Amino acid sequence: MSKSLSKPRTGLVAALDIGTTKVACFIARIDHGVPRVVGIGHQVSRGLRSGAIVDMEAAEESILNAVHAAEKMANETVRQVVVNVSGGHPASHTIGVEVALGGQEIGERDVRRVLSQGRTQQEPEDRQLIHSIPIGFSIDGSRGIKDPRGMFGQRLGADIHVVSAQAGVLRNLTTVVQRCHLDIEALVVSPYASGLAALVEDEMELGVTVIDMGGGTTTVAVFFEGQVVFTDMVPIGGAHVTSDIARGLTTPLAEAERMKTLYGSAISSPLDDREVIDVPLVGEDRHTSPNHVPKSFLVSIIQPRLEETFEHVRSRLEISGFDKLAGRRVVLTGGASQLPGVRDMAQLVLDKQVRMGRPIRVHGLADSTGGPAFATCAGLLTYAVNEQIDAALLKRGDTEAPEGLMGRIGSWLRENF
Repeated sequence: MSKSLSKPRTGLVAALDIGTTKVACFIARIDHGVPRVVGIGHQVSRGLRSGAIVDMEAAEESILNAVHAAEKMANETVRQVVVNVSGGHPASHTIGVEVALGGQEIGERDVRRVLSQGRTQQEPEDRQLIHSIPIGFSIDGSRGIKDPRGMFGQRLGADIHVVSAQAGVLRNLTTVVQRCHLDIEALVVSPYASGLAALVEDEMELGVTVIDMGGGTTTVAVFFEGQVVFTDMVPIGGAHVTSDIARGLTTPLAEAERMKTLYGSAISSPLDDREVIDVPLVGEDRHTSPNHVPKSFLVSIIQPRLEETFEHVRSRLEISGFDKLAGRRVVLTGGASQLPGVRDMAQLVLDKQVRMGRPIRVHGLADSTGGPAFATCAGLLTYAVNEQIDAALLKRGDTEAPEGLMGRIGSWLRENF
């Protein structure tokens, strides 16, 4: 059986992270298979709530500004982008599919057939397929097969991890990107992208949970045996903490964000009672009517919301049944994970070993853009460069040369199995 190799991708790739609190765009040039960032743009996000578009014009302006800044820095123009999905309640499940072989040798055409079966599985009308990722094969019921090509049998089966989200939310997202004169190369759920950016190979293989703490949502992904096997979303993020502070201290949202960033913590300290914070009140001049509160009061507002977030994550993992498969390793990414004490709280609530994740597979990032807040955007570049084979993308095969698509599938099987 011929085993055609796909050509390594060259040229430019662009990633667009559309979040509730920020929009980021990375433009990278592929250097020996590794993306090297040559353009960066990020803007305060407007027009989104909990990862979903609520104001088309405001969101469009934020995206255009971020992309323009990246293009100007790179001195390049981009037309295609890989975009993240964090809204629309993305959720996943695993399905088993089979095709008849008739005792023939299994070729790449058969692999394509079984993967296509996964794509054709019907999602509810209000949900749209994002990913359809093969996580293992079987022949005549014999499981645990990594690469079935060249083997013989009567039936070829595959376990496929299917991720979907609310169709309306995805339609609004794609529409606003297209209004910016950009074509979407692929949609990728945020924690999958963050995992591709921040995880080391051993973590992916042995089992790990990625928790991407964004502004409007906290998304979760479990990786095992080199593949993402579960994703979920909790509709709580850093913006909810800011809102709690603003309400609890009757201070403007901008001041609440400033206090969270400068003085906030997820874990209380005995010294918190001694440190006093100036709190401007809503509608009053901060210079003439200062209000003083101990730092401990600020922490007492932040702590319950973060505890609630991690308890939701723990509950979702337990209900899914993937908690044990994920092992005792957790990697935190996202801007909201940078608050002091978050790692310690995650360890307490989840009873797992926790580390902070930052992009490790992308070159050219400065310290300011190389932290957990930009893991998703960096992971989108990794997704694009590595040509992740995803049966949800096989519909492109209708217009592609078969050998090109087959080469990509064959290359993916060799790299991942």
